[in-house]
Amino acid sequence: MPQQHHRTVPRALDGVLVADFSRVLAGPLAAATLADLGAEVIKVERPGTGDDTRSWGPPFAAEGTAAYFDAANRSKRGLALDLGDPEDAAAARELARRADVLIENFRPGSLAKYGLDPAATVAANPGLVHCTITGFGSGAGAGLPGYDFVVQAVGGLMSVTGEPGGAPLKVGVALVDVLTAKDAATGILAALRHRDRTGAGQLVEVNLLSSLLGSLVNQASGYLATGQDPGPMGNRHPSIAPYETLACRGGLLAVAVGNDRQFRALAGALGVPELAEDARFRRNQDRVQNRTDLIKTLESRLAADTPRGWTERLTAVSVPCGPVNSLSEALELAARLGLDPVTPVGAGRIPQVTSPLRLSGTPVVQPAAPPRLDEDGTALRTWLSGPDDRPLPPRM
Repeated sequence: MPQQHHRTVPRALDGVLVADFSRVLAGPLAAATLADLGAEVIKVERPGTGDDTRSWGPPFAAEGTAAYFDAANRSKRGLALDLGDPEDAAAARELARRADVLIENFRPGSLAKYGLDPAATVAANPGLVHCTITGFGSGAGAGLPGYDFVVQAVGGLMSVTGEPGGAPLKVGVALVDVLTAKDAATGILAALRHRDRTGAGQLVEVNLLSSLLGSLVNQASGYLATGQDPGPMGNRHPSIAPYETLACRGGLLAVAVGNDRQFRALAGALGVPELAEDARFRRNQDRVQNRTDLIKTLESRLAADTPRGWTERLTAVSVPCGPVNSLSEALELAARLGLDPVTPVGAGRIPQVTSPLRLSGTPVVQPAAPPRLDEDGTALRTWLSGPDDRPLPPRM
């Protein structure tokens, strides 16, 4: 177990050592989440090139690492090991033996020749939580490479994204990787809780396809209920109206009317309270059936003001709505709301988006800059070659 740095406030995962052998996004982001919660995370990379995402740019940080890498590797120590080298492979196995959690996203079976497959790591370290992340599981899909873009396509997400009659579209971020990272972190935390009770570690398996299918929620449930594939609806919701973007003067307004009370408030604020008593629009199911007429009527009233003007007026009567912001505007909004969305991590380094987690008793860790390739290598290799009761060396 690593010795933690001196802290005045306890963290939820103080004393937990994570060996992060993963690459790209899902695994590294899961490990970064554990670091946010106080775990010590050692990121293991290939010498010379490191994680693929170090070169996924532009944009690049000042020292040449891609901003993509920084997004998922905060607060980690850096260690470069060549698993094909016997000494480095031995160091990797020793790290796995000392760790509480190991995260990897190698193809199933490929780590066995290094003694780092789940069977070997758990045999050497019975308390280890070994998390393996794949694209399509360890069965018939074991040989398939897992990339977010491909899984968005084959997993059905593209089929419900975009405009009706238009080309299928991916989501504008690697959402499947992000969802899988959250599933991995959840599974790891559950396994650590089990270990607290029993002392036994276990294997945690997640895969991108299953995480995506589990995240299709109402769309998947609707298919299972009817046997009919859903299709793209643009910004419209298949079961709620109005729950979409509506044209205003000079832009679009996102309106999310989730119940009949909110619709009455919307109709009143637009100066047409009679809409709430119209048989076509009185209930949500009526509004869904008569969506075309409803939207035409609403947009004729919304044309009188801008999205921001309507946001103020409708928010005042508790109608959920807002303008379609750019990313910079979204960060500005979060700052105005006191959410402190961006955290600096040092001069010359790309700031981090603040962790969304808020814990009153064990707050998340102030993030540190992502490691440069093998930044802590000398100290960590010395530590791994010494007695296992020696504390983890302090960060440089």
